[in-house]
Amino acid sequence: MLVICVCIFNNDAITELILIRHGETDWNRELRFQGQVDVPLNAMGHEQARRLAQRLAQEQCVVDHLVCSDLIRAQQTAQPVAQALLPHLALEGLTDAGLREQHFGEVDGMRVSDIQQQHAQAWADWLRFDADHAMPGGETTRQFHARVMDAVRRLAAQHAGQRVMVVTHGGVLDMLWRTAQGLGLSGPRESDIPNAGLSRVRLQGDAMEVLHWADTRHLADLPAQPVYDQKKLLVR
Repeated sequence: MLVICVCIFNNDAITELILIRHGETDWNRELRFQGQVDVPLNAMGHEQARRLAQRLAQEQCVVDHLVCSDLIRAQQTAQPVAQALLPHLALEGLTDAGLREQHFGEVDGMRVSDIQQQHAQAWADWLRFDADHAMPGGETTRQFHARVMDAVRRLAAQHAGQRVMVVTHGGVLDMLWRTAQGLGLSGPRESDIPNAGLSRVRLQGDAMEVLHWADTRHLADLPAQPVYDQKKLLVR
């Protein structure tokens, strides 16, 4: 569950987005390709969401609106935050499918070992981290990036001059990091995206600047998180 503050500058207004990655699920801990399978939070994920909401409330974080991915793990993460900061808003109707995780098609929900056995060629192609490659029936990274940026820009336009909280997924945050750093869409993930980290990014037009990334002080005494390290999978 990563939190990112994104400041989006228009000609006469600044729209700030607070982006939250959903809390931990059992499939996170098993390092499955969750994709768009509707997996709920586990006990740790609920605790992460509770602590996040507590921190934001203690810091008197002020937000004008909230929107989240329509997948249940994002909605369950958003609920305590919404209750703490926006108790007048009903979470129903505040979802946006454009903020979903990347769609991995036939391998959504599968463990790496199963993908290697059942989709050997697709797995070999995946390890090249090519922006135009998709798992069978899934999205390419380029298609995914376009969807994410369309959703973010749409939110900025709709809520110009406001602060909006967005609850989403690790892959979505990776697309924002790559955009901010001027990185290509090919290659393994280079950013840390821990559950419940806090970051800030500023965007002016098409230029995005990272101000702060992956603060997890509010989770300091919790067990170590599962880490999905794409660099360790890279084909040399």
